[in-house]
Amino acid sequence: MYKQYYRRFLTANASVQHYSCHSHYYWPDVTREAMLEYWEDSARYVDEKWAHFFSEAVPQVQSYISDILNTGMPEQIVFAPNTHELVARLLSCLDYTKKPAILSTDSEFHSFNRQISRLNETGTISLHQVATLPFDDFETRFIEAIRQQKWDMIFFSQVFFNSGYVVRHLPEIIDAVSDSDTLIVIDGYHGFMALPTDLAPIADRIFYLGGAYKYAQAGEGACFAHVPPGCTLRPVYTGWFAEFGELHEPRSDKVNYASDAMRFAGATMDFCALYRLRAVLRLFEQEKIDVATINQHVKQLQQHFLQLLDAQGHPLLNRDNLMIEDENLRGHFLTFNLPDSEVTEMLSQFLRNNNIQTDFRGNRLRFGFGLYHDPQDIDLVCLQHE
Repeated sequence: MYKQYYRRFLTANASVQHYSCHSHYYWPDVTREAMLEYWEDSARYVDEKWAHFFSEAVPQVQSYISDILNTGMPEQIVFAPNTHELVARLLSCLDYTKKPAILSTDSEFHSFNRQISRLNETGTISLHQVATLPFDDFETRFIEAIRQQKWDMIFFSQVFFNSGYVVRHLPEIIDAVSDSDTLIVIDGYHGFMALPTDLAPIADRIFYLGGAYKYAQAGEGACFAHVPPGCTLRPVYTGWFAEFGELHEPRSDKVNYASDAMRFAGATMDFCALYRLRAVLRLFEQEKIDVATINQHVKQLQQHFLQLLDAQGHPLLNRDNLMIEDENLRGHFLTFNLPDSEVTEMLSQFLRNNNIQTDFRGNRLRFGFGLYHDPQDIDLVCLQHE
């Protein structure tokens, strides 16, 4: 039903069953026209293009994202080429005259985990990571850890990338943080544009990170953060966009920052990605495709996939090895916990050789689903011969 929007990617991959949309989602055709529009605007405005971008494209995409997350504060959305840049900017707000205490989990994506692990190696920070397994009591254990001491930063995912587990009780977790100075950061990359998300109850307290590469379907280079209103933090890692609206003001001895989310902006970036994101979100608005609709479509695909998988009777790819059976606790990909990474890599390569594109993290094999899939696209007969 939705394939009409993805004709170019589908044509280029006609023989492939692509189950890696949790990593690299096919782009709708409108993104190609958006790239051409970006070129035309760059030619038209030349040196004046920054003012055009910040007066047209940026507010429009801010508004789309704010509506999707129900924050009611589009001006509190700031953009960056990747979430690592936003993570680094948040970390630069901490007070390193003492050792910042950071609470997180053992299942964060590399954009945070690599950076925080390297800082921990230097002894610069004090890091405590809560195990996500077992999932049954993860949220209870995480809240207990929050209450054990004062934390300078709390960072966790809305949906964990290596399992698909969904953290459902966000307000309860946020309410457990008693210190108003604690930075609370939610990595929403696997939730944004996949799961209906209402940040209204917590938007005045949290930073929320997301981007276009996965479920927003616009490719790399367009990430964002929702910044809580009234934030007066002054990131040490900062760029000229952070005072873009005040560049005409006389220079002073003190570095100035914007009064809204732009205080977390960086410097010159390629706005082509933002044009692509705007085109996708505009398409969905025009076609009345909301996140709830996308989520329902994907859940139906997951159930159909599992029913076909049951019929294959595969010794490894089966429900016994499915990490999360309850679809209400699962994001837009199925994760199978296999005996070891070598077996997982071999199975992934077998699938690839049979034109089934998926991926794995360690011993966890992942199958993602998107709008460009229909039930009749799923063919798992090759598993009978593996």
